Amino acid sequence: MSPERESPDGLLTPGGKVDPDAVHAAYTKADSEGDDGFVARVSFEMLRDHNTRLDKYLTSRVTYMSRNQLQRLIEDGGATVNDKPAKASTKLRLNDRIGLVIPRPPSGEIGPEDIPLTVLFEDAHIIVLNKQPDIIVHPARAENSGTMINALAFHFAHRSSGELSTVGEEFARPGVVHRLDRNTSGCIVFAKTDQAHWKMGNQFEQRTVNKRYLALTHGHVKPDTQTIDLPLGPHQSKAKGMREKRVVRHDELGKPSITVCRVRERYTIGGSSYSLVELELKTGRTHQIRVHLSHLGHPIVGDDMYGGRPFVDGEAKILIDRQTLHAALLGFAHPITGEPMEFVAPPRDEMLALIRVLREQAQVEPVELNGTIPMSKFGL
Repeated sequence: MSPERESPDGLLTPGGKVDPDAVHAAYTKADSEGDDGFVARVSFEMLRDHNTRLDKYLTSRVTYMSRNQLQRLIEDGGATVNDKPAKASTKLRLNDRIGLVIPRPPSGEIGPEDIPLTVLFEDAHIIVLNKQPDIIVHPARAENSGTMINALAFHFAHRSSGELSTVGEEFARPGVVHRLDRNTSGCIVFAKTDQAHWKMGNQFEQRTVNKRYLALTHGHVKPDTQTIDLPLGPHQSKAKGMREKRVVRHDELGKPSITVCRVRERYTIGGSSYSLVELELKTGRTHQIRVHLSHLGHPIVGDDMYGGRPFVDGEAKILIDRQTLHAALLGFAHPITGEPMEFVAPPRDEMLALIRVLREQAQVEPVELNGTIPMSKFGL
C-alpha cells in the first residue's frame, strides 16, 4: 500500500507525484476560460509516521521544483499541515494532512531571439561562448525571454545547425551544463546532444574542469596566494532581497566551497586601492567567488549585492557599475573525442578598459607567481 493517500484531483500520477503535464493543462484550461482566480491544489494524507521535514518530503512529490523553490512556496503560505500554515521544517507524522498550492510548471518552450553571441568554438556536440554581461543563462521566474537559451535557439535556426540537448528542457534550461551569474562575463559551454551533456556534467561533478576567473577587488588582497576554504549556504534572512544571497555558514546548510586566489596586480590611485586577482574554482557554488572575496573584506568592484562599489574616476565619471568578474579560461576534455580543450576569453570591453585605466593612472605592483596564466593570454 502507498504510504500516502492522494486526493483524486487528476493532478497526481499513480505513484503519488505531481504530474507537471496535468498541472500545466489545468492552468491552460483556466486561462482559456478566463478563470483568473484559478489555483491548482493537491493534498496528501500520511498513512505512516514519516518523521521527516515537510520540504524534504515534498521534493519527492513535486519533482519539477527544487527544495529551495519549495521552501519559498511554503514560506509564502502555499502549504498547510492539518489545515494550519506550515513551516519548511515541520515534521510529518501519522495521519497528517498536507495541502499544497501548485504553481504553474516552467515551460520548456524556448522562443528564438536574435541576440548577439560571441562563439569561441562549435561542433556537433558542444558550443563554447564568451558570455556578455547583463544576460541570464536560461529562463527563470518571470524572465522568459532575453536569455542565452533564446539566443542559442535563434543561432541554431539561422546561423548554424543542430540544437541544444534535451537534458533539462522540462525546466526551460536545455543544454545548460553550468551557469554564470547575470553580470559575470566569459567562457561558458552548452551541450548540443544528450550524450555530450551527461559527459560534460560528469567532468564538472568530478571537478576535472579547469575554471579560471579574473576579478577586480577593492583593497590590496594579501597574501599573494591563498586557498579560501569556507562553506557557503543560503542567507539566514528570508526578507525580500536576501533570498538570492549566499553567506559563509558553519552549520548543516553550509556546503564545502574552495577557491584558490592569486594576486596578479595591485593598484593604488588617489586614496583608494584595488587588486586584480586570478581565481581558480575547486567547487562551483552559487556566488562562490563573490561571497569568498567579500567575506575576506575585498568585495568585487561593482558588486553591490556583496559590498562592492562602482569605479568612479577623478572626474566623478562612473567607468563601471557592474561586478568586474570574468570567466577568463575554461579547460576540459571534449565529451566525445576526449581531446584536451582550452578556451580563453579576453575580458569584455568595460572591464578591459578599467584595467587599462588603472595601469595608466595608478601606481602598479605586478605580482609574479607560479601556476598563473600569462596575462598576455587574456589580452592584458
